[in-house]
Amino acid sequence: MNAYTIRGRVRLRLNLQRRWVPIAIVTCVIATGLADKNRIPGQANDRLTPIQREIERQRQRLASTDVEERRDALMRLGNLHRPDAAHAAAAGLGDPLPVVRVAAAHAIVSLPADEAANLLLPLLQDKLEFIRREAAYALGETHSRSAVMPLANLLTTDKEASVRAAAAIALGRIGDESAEPALARVLSGSPGTGKKKPKGETDSFVMSAAARSLGQIRRTSSVNVLIATLANDSFTADIRREAAAALGQIGDSSAIPALRNALASGDPYLSEAARAALRKLHAAVKN
Repeated sequence: MNAYTIRGRVRLRLNLQRRWVPIAIVTCVIATGLADKNRIPGQANDRLTPIQREIERQRQRLASTDVEERRDALMRLGNLHRPDAAHAAAAGLGDPLPVVRVAAAHAIVSLPADEAANLLLPLLQDKLEFIRREAAYALGETHSRSAVMPLANLLTTDKEASVRAAAAIALGRIGDESAEPALARVLSGSPGTGKKKPKGETDSFVMSAAARSLGQIRRTSSVNVLIATLANDSFTADIRREAAAALGQIGDSSAIPALRNALASGDPYLSEAARAALRKLHAAVKN
């Protein structure tokens, strides 16, 4: 075999390889496409993270006809404390059963604050006391300032003491200064502007919650109404204890005489609350 024959056969082999490479590539692409076409839909979950698979599993459970399964799914979504889980839980806000809607209300608080508040605020108008109360608590969990005015209105106008107390507690958790006037009105007993004073405005649970929330907000403008509350013997010991604790949180020295007077109270718990508040005030003065 001469050199020309060898070179000819080499060129022929190279040409054949060039022709077969594109054919191999096309064959591979076609095979991949057929595999994707024949993939079982559920296999898409293989590309999800374990958390995403759990969220999807609970989202599917929300379509169950069993009430407890829907409620459990919402509680599991809420316990994940993730915005994507909260988005899935938002579907439960439209459930026909109150117990499921309430579970959804608490499950969506991991959304951005204002987004969660916008979803919860309509529930404050619900006819059921249970829904309004739990929506108020959930709004406190969002810490959204956009909820302050609706909650303040609920505090001064709702006919149910449990709902007003929930609104007071929520306002304290949010901690916005604009809630201070409404909370102070509850302790002073004056009705809201242009509103008829609801029955049970002096309910001790509502007033205790209002005093505690004023302490959380920590405005010095609340000191006078808290001092008056602490000194008022007609109020229950629970209310007066919360007023003492709130004065300690605010840390204004003008409350010292009233707290010292409360040390002589016949209620040992009130006396201890006043003592603890005085310790906080003295520590603040030293610092």
